Formats: sequence, C-alpha cells, structure tokens
Amino acid sequence: MKQALPPAPPASGRGEHRQPPSGLAVARPADWRDLFALTKPRVMSLVIFTGLCGLIAAPDRIHPVLAFTAILCIAMGAGGAAALNQWWEADLDAGMKRTAKRPLPQGRLDRTTARDFAGVLCAASVFLMGFAIGWLAAAILAVSIVYYAVIYTIWLKPRTPQNIVIGGGAGAFPPLIGWVAATGHISAMPIVLFAIIFFWTPPHFWALALFVKSDYAKVGIPMMPVVAGEKSTRRQILLYALLLLPLSVLPWRLPGEHTGAVYGISALVLSGLFLFLSIRVAFRERGGPEDAMKPEKQLFAYSVIYLFALFAALVVDRFIVI
Repeated sequence: MKQALPPAPPASGRGEHRQPPSGLAVARPADWRDLFALTKPRVMSLVIFTGLCGLIAAPDRIHPVLAFTAILCIAMGAGGAAALNQWWEADLDAGMKRTAKRPLPQGRLDRTTARDFAGVLCAASVFLMGFAIGWLAAAILAVSIVYYAVIYTIWLKPRTPQNIVIGGGAGAFPPLIGWVAATGHISAMPIVLFAIIFFWTPPHFWALALFVKSDYAKVGIPMMPVVAGEKSTRRQILLYALLLLPLSVLPWRLPGEHTGAVYGISALVLSGLFLFLSIRVAFRERGGPEDAMKPEKQLFAYSVIYLFALFAALVVDRFIVI
C-alpha cells in the first residue's frame, strides 16, 4: 500500500520555506547529484550493507536477480525516507553547521521536487519488493519508512531526548528485511540482529551529539546532551555499550540458528573495544571551549567501523565452519 506522505509544512514557523542562506534561486531543474544527496549516501551504504548481510546470512538462498532486487528495494526505501527527512527538516538543517550545505538549505532544490522524489522512491520500493520478493518483506520495509520519516522525524525528534533510543528501530530493520526476503519468514536470528543495531544506535549517535551539541541547541532539537546534560549522556552511552556486548555475542549461542566461532570471537573483540572506548567517554568531562573532543570523535568513528565489521563477520562465519 502506498504510504501517505507527511503534510506539507505550514507557511510559517518551523516548517516555513525560508530563502536559502546563499540566496540561490530554487526554481531551476534538479541536478541528479542533489537528488542523490537527499538519500544520505553515507548512511545508506550502512543500510545496504546490513541488509545484504542479513540476506546472505539467512539459511535459504534466492536467485541472484531477486537478491539484487531486494537490496535495491531496501536502498530505495532508505533513500526515500532520508529524502523525506531532509524535506521536512530543511529549515532546521539550514540552522546547523553540520547540515547547512545540504541541497535544500543551499537552495539547489525546491522542496516540492524533494518531496515528490522521496514519495516516488518510497512507494516504488515497497511495491517492487512486494511483487518481486514477497509482501511480508514489503510490509516490513513500509513500516521502516514510516518509522523513520514520520515517527522519528516528525514526532520523536523535536519532542523528546529519547528520540534516538526509540527512533533507533528505524535503522535496525535492514538485516531483518534481508533475512525475510531470503526466507519468507521471521525467526529469532533476524530479531537479534535488529536488536543489535537498536542498542548500537544510542551510543553511536550520542557520541556525535556530544561534539555537535551547540548545533542541536541552536535549532531547539532536544538531543540528550542538550536536555539531560553531558554527564547523563556519557553514562547512558556506557550503559548501552554494556548491554550491547552480550547481545552482540548472542547469535553465537542462539538455539537452532547459532553462528560459529568466527562470528562469536569477532563479536567479543569488536564489542570489547566498543566498551573500552565508551568507558573513556563516560568518565571524562569536556575540557572547555578548546576541547577537541577526541575520545568522543574516536567512539563515533569506531562505531561505524564496528557495525560494518560485526556484520561482515556474520557473513564470513556463514561460509566458514570452525
């Protein structure tokens, strides 16, 4: 079923279509590179990778063309949801240094084009997944799009410092979708993979939020460091890292669908290092305006490597028996 797009932002207030800071006209043909930038390619690469790993790690095999189609649908859905996010938050993005150079704040695209592009991507991804792969996978993909574009972007993010905790489910769907695309059903393993990403998201994102705190404060987004303070945020990063370690190892001992030692040992090492970096962040205080926030930046950078490496180990383990 085609997903309903969020209503167009109001003519005034947060959703007002401001003139871009650069003064560039917006009534010009869309450049494909700007449309591509709306899909958040760096974020989408992680989505595609975890979705592919879920598909490959599944016990059933599907035709390579169907496998490619499934991953394409995941990419289209993720890209469309990201574009909806940027359409809705264009004015907020214009107020933050980290996002001010995106296509909409810079005036390289008009908002109607961005909204329509996003809507087409989302609808096409769900219908293609349904007709080519199966409607269970399509339904989960549709839920993931609504979760990110509506529940997280419109509802949670501007209202609660728990936005990342609850909204973390949005990025956790790809391996579940990949697994279901291959098998046609949901089982314990893809649920655990979903949970791993869900618990990984808060420390990953809060590490970033710690060193871009002023950006969020300036535009009124209630991120944890802004609302609860840095000390509370650092402690919660450690809490989630502690929970993530045993959860990441769980597939090694999961009844019926367990992985082997390649994954288990990799998970222990990778999650142990994640915990170590989180401890460094948890028990320090910002040193002042000149603090480079090196431990926080290291944790953020490693968290991306961590998820890639963990899911890569899952795939390697699928073909190596120890």
